[in-house]
Amino acid sequence: MPHQINQSSIDVIVDCAVKCEHCADECIGSMPDCARLCRDCSQMCWTIAGFMSRGSQFIEQVSRACIDICETCAKECETHDNPHCQKCAEACRQSLEVFKKISTVAVGR
Repeated sequence: MPHQINQSSIDVIVDCAVKCEHCADECIGSMPDCARLCRDCSQMCWTIAGFMSRGSQFIEQVSRACIDICETCAKECETHDNPHCQKCAEACRQSLEVFKKISTVAVGR
């Protein structure tokens, strides 16, 4: 039942992964650095969504890595004016909040 407990967080993270994938596809030809960063972020979001779905004992450790990656991706995408980058940055910021809560819970244990 871990996926039911974490469903709202998983939804936010999967949305980020999808938006990062879309941004990467749009940026691949003109902004390859942005595209690579979005792909990295997307991959980590897909990964942690899986960890959360099965209630992995490593969620906290993975979420700390995701904080750095999502923050870096958001900062990069915020520098670009196109809509797909702005949507990606917003999704990354929302995921960051989820990851910070997970990390805070882990630190508080």
